[in-house]
Amino acid sequence: MNLPASFALSEEVGRALNLGLPSVALESTVITHGLPHPQNLELARQMEAIVRQGGAVPATIALLDGKIRVGLDPGLLDRLGAESHPRKISRRDFAAAIIKKECGGTTVAGTMFAAQRAGIKVFATGGIGGIHRESPFDISTDLQALADTPMIVVCAGAKAILDLPATLEYLETMAVPVIGYGTDEFPAFYSRESGLPVSARLDSAQAIAEFAQVHWELGLRSAVLVVNPVPITEAIPRSEIEPLIARASREAQEAGIHGQAVTPFLLKRLTELSGGRSLQANLALLLNNARLAAEIAVHWAKQKADYV
Repeated sequence: MNLPASFALSEEVGRALNLGLPSVALESTVITHGLPHPQNLELARQMEAIVRQGGAVPATIALLDGKIRVGLDPGLLDRLGAESHPRKISRRDFAAAIIKKECGGTTVAGTMFAAQRAGIKVFATGGIGGIHRESPFDISTDLQALADTPMIVVCAGAKAILDLPATLEYLETMAVPVIGYGTDEFPAFYSRESGLPVSARLDSAQAIAEFAQVHWELGLRSAVLVVNPVPITEAIPRSEIEPLIARASREAQEAGIHGQAVTPFLLKRLTELSGGRSLQANLALLLNNARLAAEIAVHWAKQKADYV
């Protein structure tokens, strides 16, 4: 695959793609904006280790010195985690960051763009962005990326701080299938329940890979969104977390926080209000999603090999 000069694949990822080996894209805003140092690096290493244990090659994606890096060696990962003023990079931000030779973490939409260009079909993240409660006009670019980027995206639903019914309506409008992994209900990030249905339920990684193959063979170009509930041991009941979300949201509005700054503020405030429980749930679901994504990637690679 011919990539622009602004892309740089690690040797490990390049080899995996050339040989058709299973690979899983991982985002990096959780490293640059989601967790403090050095906890951010510990999580990144754990996610990569879980992907490898599952038989796939991890491809953490980030921007360093104006280069879109697909796969980070330990030295680059350490450097990214220690960046003092990293940029939060979505799809619109790549050109500006490349020209200015900036460093930053890629959002869900940004990671999907880079992974798809590199030829990676499976992506693990925490929760997707969506439509904000504070303003129905504040719609995450993640939703548009899901509508036009053919990838399997594994998440724990949309971030619970969002308007979940509106987010699901948008996904339905854009013909994005929402597949519940072992569940009929759309998970609410920290919680396993939301009261909202998924569009289909599948109970195995193999079935998900087969579904994606049929979806794209039909000529549809959207992502396949796989929602994987947070592990039950770390889940927070919706009735407990919802009042805390409402309080954090109110504080954000009163402080005049908006745009890309809203989500980091709300997540940090929820960690404080929940006594750290929301952070533990976040870490658990990230690792859980990496595990499932690796399993799907293995079936996807085998399926493609058999198909050829």
